Amino acid sequence: MSEAVQEKFDTGTGYGLKPNGPLRHLAEVGPGTPYGEVLRRYWHPVGLSSDATSRPRKIKVLGEELILFRTRKDGTAALLHPRCIHRGASLFYGAVEEEGIRCCYHGWLFSPEGQCLEQPCEPGLGLHREKVRQPWYPLQERYGLIWAYMGPPEKKPLLPRYDVFEDLADGEHLIVNDAGVGGGGPAALDFNWLQHWENVMDPFHVPILHARFSGEQFTAEMALMPEVSYEYTPNGVRSTQIRVLDESRVLRRVTEVMFPNLRVVPSPKLAGGTTNMIGWVVPEDDSNFRIYTLAVSEDPEFLAKLRSTHDGKPWATLTDDEHQSMPGDYEAQKSQGDISFHADDHLSTTDQGVAMIRRMMAKQIRAVESGADPAGIIRDAAVETVAITGGNFLVPASSSSTDAGKDD
Repeated sequence: MSEAVQEKFDTGTGYGLKPNGPLRHLAEVGPGTPYGEVLRRYWHPVGLSSDATSRPRKIKVLGEELILFRTRKDGTAALLHPRCIHRGASLFYGAVEEEGIRCCYHGWLFSPEGQCLEQPCEPGLGLHREKVRQPWYPLQERYGLIWAYMGPPEKKPLLPRYDVFEDLADGEHLIVNDAGVGGGGPAALDFNWLQHWENVMDPFHVPILHARFSGEQFTAEMALMPEVSYEYTPNGVRSTQIRVLDESRVLRRVTEVMFPNLRVVPSPKLAGGTTNMIGWVVPEDDSNFRIYTLAVSEDPEFLAKLRSTHDGKPWATLTDDEHQSMPGDYEAQKSQGDISFHADDHLSTTDQGVAMIRRMMAKQIRAVESGADPAGIIRDAAVETVAITGGNFLVPASSSSTDAGKDD
């Protein structure tokens, strides 16, 4: 073999490979990290309303370990840092009382806002107890979820409302789910949140991963390769996917991401019209997250029925061999690593939506660093309701790809 031919065969081996690593400024979520500070300018769902009880519950959000509970007297939900400011014992072992939570070590009692109400070992129950405060975060309850604001107090925005969850029709009710929906995986997902969130702007994986590899997980229409366009919105990035179903019908499917971590993905089973569900991809830390999904439906099992199957089998029942031969979203995203090496990606034309998300994330980082509000922050109660535009729209084939379904 000539030297030229040998060189051709040897080029591109893995010898000496030096990975560039993650885009940490986008992926990491802890206090002081660039996108972690962006996330801290918004309200986040941190649990179902039923999660807050008179028994302290450990949760982890944005890299911070916290204690969630509900007072006995008036049922106020509270979120406090676990380390008691007195001597460091964890409030996880505390007792929830009428007005707050009492540390198991020396009995200091804290209100939901962290005020020290009693120091029972001190004269007069603590003559200077008002001078100390247990770190806490503001909470609100809406739509069956508990929402926390973990950012600078002076920057706290309004908690948004969403038009699809307001003014429910007779027979409709809200469905709340924290176990995720879609292509499988455990309820608590064990990899970086961004690997899932940017997948929302990757419609081209659907006909490959969810059809060619794993069988027809959704519908025959979703297995068709779409024609896709992308656009920035004031709140995020939107994709419009056109699938020509036959000579007379076109499916116009719209998905969007909204900052800082919302996913608007209409039913893959192609329920028509504007979507009736949205989800929040909430990081617990840099390599774990949960998806909180809200939906409105007359069917209380609506979200459970959306979970995809692999050759008719639920994800959790697959054998190791079946997970390998019929991968879904979990396998594809988890296999990127605990935190993907984004800087080693080779983005192509079909990754335009992913690139747009990353650019817009970087823009929000710069906004926060300059003292400005990031995208989608609401301060005026007159405009606190957010309009959702994602959905599935069946239109005549004569309609153009840009106009199809816009009036639905």
